[in-house]
Amino acid sequence: MNSKLAGLISIAALLGLSGCASMSADECAVSDWRTIGYEDGSMGYTADRLGNHRKACAKHGVAPDFEAYQAGRREGLRQYCQPSRGFNVGASGARYNGVCPGDMEPDFVSAFNSGHKLYNLRSSVKSATSQINAKNAELDRNAKQIRVVEAGLISRETLAEDRVLLLVDLKELSERSGKLEAEIVELIEERAVYEQQLAQYEAMIADTNY
Repeated sequence: MNSKLAGLISIAALLGLSGCASMSADECAVSDWRTIGYEDGSMGYTADRLGNHRKACAKHGVAPDFEAYQAGRREGLRQYCQPSRGFNVGASGARYNGVCPGDMEPDFVSAFNSGHKLYNLRSSVKSATSQINAKNAELDRNAKQIRVVEAGLISRETLAEDRVLLLVDLKELSERSGKLEAEIVELIEERAVYEQQLAQYEAMIADTNY
């Protein structure tokens, strides 16, 4: 699993670079376009990536070497389109942009789908936990409001007409607390199912080469 985690971190780092498309005048002038193509291909960028380079370098009067870039990108894609990378891309929740060559795409997509299933199961557990925490926080706030209302009911300074309104508030708050408690129980049971599914799936893929 450590190798998978390292792979996910690498994917996240690579995806984080996707917004950095500009190139300086010096970079445009001295760039090895085959190497740039290889790097872009190895990161899984689409062919549109060259358009970003073209726009950046056009400001400096430099045009990319299209043939060299494409040759490098094809080589880079063969590095990117390994099943292990497909699994990591899917498990990170990233998209696959259909860039792999035909002879490599089936294995890549199969691994990507396996990784994406892992991502979905983890997301389900995380989402259930988040909802449980949110409802517990609301339940705590509700309990504090109930204590305030109860204090008002026993206060000698509370007028009779205000006491009636406080009783209505107490009823509503108590009903809301009951509903929240039921929803929390349901979410805990739901999360337990997701956790079991996740554990079973992780055990199933533990012996894969991803």
